[in-house]
Amino acid sequence: MRKRLSKILVTGGAGFIGSEFVRLAVQRSYKVIVVDKLTYAGDLKRLGNIKGKYNFYKTDIRNKNEIASIFNKEKPDVIVHFAAETHVDRSIQDASQFIETNIIGTHTLLEASKDFGIKRFIHISTDEVYGEIKKGKFSENSLLNPGNPYSASKVSSDLFVKAYIRTYKFPAIIVRPSNNYGPWQYPEKLIPVVIFKASHNEKVPVYGRGLNRREWLYVKDCAEGILTVLKKGAIAETYNLGSGEESPNIDTVGKILKVLGKRDDLIQFVKDRPGHDYRYALDYYKIRKLGWRPKVDLEKGIKETVEWYQQNTAWLENKVKMLRKYWESVYVS
Repeated sequence: MRKRLSKILVTGGAGFIGSEFVRLAVQRSYKVIVVDKLTYAGDLKRLGNIKGKYNFYKTDIRNKNEIASIFNKEKPDVIVHFAAETHVDRSIQDASQFIETNIIGTHTLLEASKDFGIKRFIHISTDEVYGEIKKGKFSENSLLNPGNPYSASKVSSDLFVKAYIRTYKFPAIIVRPSNNYGPWQYPEKLIPVVIFKASHNEKVPVYGRGLNRREWLYVKDCAEGILTVLKKGAIAETYNLGSGEESPNIDTVGKILKVLGKRDDLIQFVKDRPGHDYRYALDYYKIRKLGWRPKVDLEKGIKETVEWYQQNTAWLENKVKMLRKYWESVYVS
C-alpha cells in the first residue's frame, strides 16, 4: 500500500486556483506550506478561513537560495506547482515576466526538487498548450501548438518537466485543466469582468463577435481533480482535467447577464485579441479512470459565482480600482 504523502508545498497558493487547492488540502488534513510572491494576482485573503493552518513564505520561485532553505526547513513530500503568470492579454502586451516566472521559475523548482528528493511533483499546466481545435477534443498525446506568448511559456515549462522525467527519472505528473472560474478569481478574466461591469450597468466587453468557445471548469472541481491526481495518478503521466461544459463566450456572457437580471444590450463587441484561439476542448478520459468526475455544471457554477461576488463586493471593488487603466488598454472598440 502506498505511503500517504502528507506534507504538500504549494507554489502560487495565494492565487485563484492555488488557494482553492490549499483550502481543500487543509480540509483533508494535509500539512500545507504555501509559497507565493504575492504579485497583483495573489492575495492571502483567499486563505482567511484557514489562517494559522498552513505555513507561509513570501518568496519568488526563481530564488534558488530561498527555495532551498524552505525545502530544508519544511521537508515537503510533494510539490504542487501553480505559480505562474496566466493572463493571455498581459502576455501579448509583454511576455518577459511570463518567461521569467513560467519557465525560469519552473526550472528553479525542478532543480531544487530533484536535489532534495521530492517524492512527487504535480505541475499545473493548461489546456491552452494544445492551441485551438475546430472539431473533436485534445487528448494528452495531442500536438503542443501554442497560439500566444502565455501558452508558449507553459509549453516550455511542460517540456522541462518532461525532460526531467526522462533524464533524471524525476517523479513528476502534469495536469492540464480547462478554463477555470468561480469565487475569488481576479477580475482580469472574462467571468468576473462581466459580473462586475454588468452589476454596475457598464458596457460588457466581448472580443470579436463572441464566437470563441471555451470549456469551463468550476474551480472546486479542478482542485478535487488535482488532489485525485496527487493521490492516484501515475508518475510520468499527463492528465487532462476537463468538464465537458463547452460554451461560446457570447453564451457564457448571456448566462451571467440572465442571473444578474441584466439586458443583453450591455454587451459591447470590441477589437478581437491578436491570435485569439477559436476553441478548446479536452478529452479527460484518463482522469475519469482515477475516479474523478466534475460535479458542478456551468449554469449552477455561474449562479454560485455571481452570488459569491455579490456577497464580496468590497474585495471585488478593491481589485477593480487597480484595473481600470488596464481595461482601457485591452478592451478597445
